[in-house]
Amino acid sequence: MSYVLIIGAKSDIAKEVARTYAKNGYNLYLAARESSSLEDLKQDIEVRSGVHVELKEFDITAYETHENFYSELGEKPLGAIVVSGYMVEQKLAQKDWNESLQTINVNYTGAVSILNIIANDFERERRGFIVGVSSVAGDRGRKANYIYGSSKAAFTTYLGGLRNRLYESGVNVLTVKPGFVNTKMTENLDLPEKLTAEPQDVANDIYNAQQKGRNVLYTKSIWVLVMLIIKHIPEFMFKKMSI
Repeated sequence: MSYVLIIGAKSDIAKEVARTYAKNGYNLYLAARESSSLEDLKQDIEVRSGVHVELKEFDITAYETHENFYSELGEKPLGAIVVSGYMVEQKLAQKDWNESLQTINVNYTGAVSILNIIANDFERERRGFIVGVSSVAGDRGRKANYIYGSSKAAFTTYLGGLRNRLYESGVNVLTVKPGFVNTKMTENLDLPEKLTAEPQDVANDIYNAQQKGRNVLYTKSIWVLVMLIIKHIPEFMFKKMSI
């Protein structure tokens, strides 16, 4: 059975993605800081799905460790899924440079660092898939979350270019753009029920889209229409809006 590497494996979405891939017969590398906290998840998945799960210590902002991290994997993965994310309130991020920098480094710089390494290997071997979890927040800058959104916009652009580059090597790159998701990261937000997905639903959507070789996934699907509208509001009107 092939391995799938999940980076940022402690997030609510990542845990459901892990369960979904395991249920479908994939072994797993679960990579995160303080990965030992995932021991219960590892045991549960192994018992329920009969696959092998390895916990890997990984800091997405410790760029100097990324090359060794990947080279030391016993068996190189068939796929890599980056679910790492960091978000604080916009007002905090715009006043505290360290929070801005952490947002950029987790959501974009660190993801690029590890994916460059993985992409080079997949391209050389002419096999594999990459999934990057971005956000609808990256589709247009809004005053409510433009520092977080800009980091996700950069990641979306990176994934698009990577997809273009790796196409001839047979490596598919899927960009995932969740809307609101009911997770720990959003637990303090008042989210509209009809626009908010559960982590398991997002995980199922990711798995199905990846297996079909899709390029871009909005989840829930209603976000395709929502963001189409938002992106086409004229700038002279949009800048006056409080959204």
